[in-house]
Amino acid sequence: MVALDALLHPAIEAVVTSPPTAPANGQCWLVGTAATGVFAGQTDRIAAWSEGGWRFLAPREGMRAYDISSAAYRVYAGGSWLVPATPTAPTGGSVIDNQARAAISAMLTSLRAARVLA
Repeated sequence: MVALDALLHPAIEAVVTSPPTAPANGQCWLVGTAATGVFAGQTDRIAAWSEGGWRFLAPREGMRAYDISSAAYRVYAGGSWLVPATPTAPTGGSVIDNQARAAISAMLTSLRAARVLA
């Protein structure tokens, strides 16, 4: 049930390399590189706290998790957690059609990186 709770709508508090000192039941963190303590050897896993202690959940390709600390989604792709790039808003210029095409292209690239579109 702990895994189901953590993976159904995954949200992580932050990326950390050492266990938080006072986690609340149901809170999750993403284990960063060079982790220490009970997090050692758990890089890129979701660490979920429950009354029974830490549960480490392995990500799957294409998995998304909301990172509360950075207010952004992370996507597990190619063996690591990525934060997809945010497209920039179009600016000035005299040829509006070229700007619109570039902005739409950037949005499509970001949506594909976030695995929203194929």
